[in-house]
Amino acid sequence: MIDLRFYWSLLLRRLPIMLALLIICTVFGLVSAVRAPSTYFTAARLLVEGAQIPEGSGDAMAAGEMLQIIEQRLMTRANMIDVANKLDVFSSDSSLSVDQKVAEMMTSTTVRRFDGRDQATLMTVGFTSTNPRMTAAVVNEFTTLILSANTRTRVGLAEDRLSFYQQEVDRLGQDLDAQTARILDFKRENADSLPENLRYRQDRQSLLQERVSRLESDLAALQSQRADMVRIFEQTGSIGVSNAPQSMEQQQLAALQAELNSVLGVYAEDSARVKALRNRIALAERNVGVATGSTTEQSGNSLLDLNLAQIDSRVSAINTELAQSNQELDRLAESINATAAIAITLGAMERDQANIQTRYDAAVSSLGQARTAERVEASSRGERITVIEAASVPSLPSGPNRKKIALMGVALGMGLAGGFFVLMELLNSAIRRPAEMRSRFQITPLAVIPYIESRQERRRRQSVGMAATLAVLIIIPLGLWVLHVNYMPLDILTQKIVGRLGLG
Repeated sequence: MIDLRFYWSLLLRRLPIMLALLIICTVFGLVSAVRAPSTYFTAARLLVEGAQIPEGSGDAMAAGEMLQIIEQRLMTRANMIDVANKLDVFSSDSSLSVDQKVAEMMTSTTVRRFDGRDQATLMTVGFTSTNPRMTAAVVNEFTTLILSANTRTRVGLAEDRLSFYQQEVDRLGQDLDAQTARILDFKRENADSLPENLRYRQDRQSLLQERVSRLESDLAALQSQRADMVRIFEQTGSIGVSNAPQSMEQQQLAALQAELNSVLGVYAEDSARVKALRNRIALAERNVGVATGSTTEQSGNSLLDLNLAQIDSRVSAINTELAQSNQELDRLAESINATAAIAITLGAMERDQANIQTRYDAAVSSLGQARTAERVEASSRGERITVIEAASVPSLPSGPNRKKIALMGVALGMGLAGGFFVLMELLNSAIRRPAEMRSRFQITPLAVIPYIESRQERRRRQSVGMAATLAVLIIIPLGLWVLHVNYMPLDILTQKIVGRLGLG
């Protein structure tokens, strides 16, 4: 159970110091509340309007992202210093350093963004100052900076996008030309093995194979015919009718020999007609010999030599044609075998060309969109930020909340007084009650004799307490007044103390 009488006696004993703490904090709070300068707040509202002409660009920046970028650029140290120096915001306090000015500007500036799905994107820019005209001037300067930054940012992004896609189109065009040139050079170097004329070469190969087969058959027939002709002549001394085609002279010679054979059966060798036929045969043989370019010394029979010469001439022509056909067949076989590898390499090169062409077409399309976007932004027909409510000079102060400051001083004094009371209890280790003896030494006293004050001691104690209380109620407020008047105003002293403690 709490001993209220004991704690009441402690409260009365420590009342002067607790009153001193309460009075000091209350006085500081009241003075700060009364002397705190009035502050004025004003704001401008900005709206992000949609593009009047759709750009059709897939990489356009979102409105919320644009506002966020502009906000970060607005709140930079350089902008804060430029605005403060341009408008002479801190003309009344020239002792502030640059860092303090930047901190004051950032603390006094308020930027809020409102956006969401199916909602308009808004931004409010506000500023707090002790001078209402200065407040409106700073907000209007911030608004000007935001509008110019939005224009520069969007136009700069459009120009950068246009420059990038222009470079991409040029680069991909050069790559496409180089790849096309490589394909043409490759086709020129492998013109005999390209896959597009493979069917022609295969048909040509089949035709040549059939020709070779026919020529070999003709060659074998001619060789067999020559061998038969030689064999018949060796056996009979004459040859049969040759199946080989005969010239005009040969046909005349054969007709004269046939006529001579038929005349010999009727006339004698020394007849005039037989002699005339033999002369005509000799003349025909000479004509045939001149036409064929051969002589009759080998066999003694001009007709055999003539037929053999014709057969040999045809054999030689067939052998030449066979060699040419086989040589062409070898070339065709080699080119057909190489076509597969050529087709793979050429297909890879054409795929690379198709990929480059696809990227080139996409870059050209994006370049067209970038040009449109750049023209739209340059003519201010794209997405833009407009001011729907400019900052006005405030007529009524927005702060400070003087009641709140005064109550904070009182609450701080009460908190310090209560803290002092609790701290003294924690630091005091003396035994003052029987309960403390039982809890500390685990013993129960039989009887407790309290200290009995005399009447004179009681009067003296009460007098000292009343004097201390009066001193606190009179001297401390008087001392604070002297401090406020002669040394430093209490509100300024409060600001310095709070600043040193890092609380504001």
